[in-house]
Amino acid sequence: MTQRMTALILTALMVLAGCGQDDSNKPRQLAPLALKEQASSVVKASGGYVVNWAAVLGNPNRWHFGENTVATISAQDATGKEIVRMEQPLDAVPPAGTLAFTGEALAAAKPVSVKINYRPAAWHQAARIPSAFKPFPVSKVATEKLGTGSYLITGYVTDPFQKPASSLVVTALLRDKAGKLIGGGTAFVDDVRSNTNRRFIITVESVSEGGEAASTEVVARTWGATAKPYEDLAMGGAKPVHTAKPQTEPFVKDRGIQAMAEKRP
Repeated sequence: MTQRMTALILTALMVLAGCGQDDSNKPRQLAPLALKEQASSVVKASGGYVVNWAAVLGNPNRWHFGENTVATISAQDATGKEIVRMEQPLDAVPPAGTLAFTGEALAAAKPVSVKINYRPAAWHQAARIPSAFKPFPVSKVATEKLGTGSYLITGYVTDPFQKPASSLVVTALLRDKAGKLIGGGTAFVDDVRSNTNRRFIITVESVSEGGEAASTEVVARTWGATAKPYEDLAMGGAKPVHTAKPQTEPFVKDRGIQAMAEKRP
């Protein structure tokens, strides 16, 4: 056997050995967070200008929380000079979910452009399956226009879990007729329980220039840079769907099987 043929056989064996390796134990690469939407506005105030922003961050990973994420907001004036630079720590982004956040900063001069970036998240594998992390129900949302670009949003939030939520962040996002994000605001609600509705009040100082709110989206979440507050609630279990005893009398006779038999040809 020639050296050339021996080398070809060894190469083929190495390729076959590589194809037979089990890759199931290799760690899967997680997709980064994605800034899905953002909006900003500027309003004149005493001592300068107030820059308001609203954004939605998405987590495409089904089994992991995105933790310790920090948003960086920067604004430039007409000459291109940076007049605002602010770092905003964000709450944990749930698996296969989104994080809506808002904020504001004061600028001495009038900004003409606002940019939102974020640092990569630290990943934490969820302690429960994704369906265990129930959304916090929001009800009776009312939006009132106060003036040019300012709105008041009120409503109620409750806890879908058996364990009380010590503190929740409630964020309202305003959209125009086309569904485009034009602004938003945030409020905190403490001691949220499953047997009561807690009221929230959110004020939006300004929206994107020329924007007119046609719809309001309100979401509530746990407060904190890590998944622990949400996981603690989920580990305590969800509130039972049926909590009241039936008021009607039971059937005298169960006709379920008989009714099925009567339908047979």
